[in-house]
Amino acid sequence: MFGIGMPELIVILVIILIIFGVGKLPEIGGGMGKAIRNFKEASREAETSEPDTKEPEKLEEDKKA
Repeated sequence: MFGIGMPELIVILVIILIIFGVGKLPEIGGGMGKAIRNFKEASREAETSEPDTKEPEKLEEDKKA
């Protein structure tokens, strides 16, 4: 996973615990989960949306003007 082993992950988690404390971890986890969920939804919508066909027409109108 990104070249990060278990010892490195443990050190990172300990540092996060020291900085934020145990009480804030559920809030941070929930916020990260919502962010990841929103990102996945946005990427799915971008894949399923139809491409803009008006762009080439607009460029041709700009050249004529």
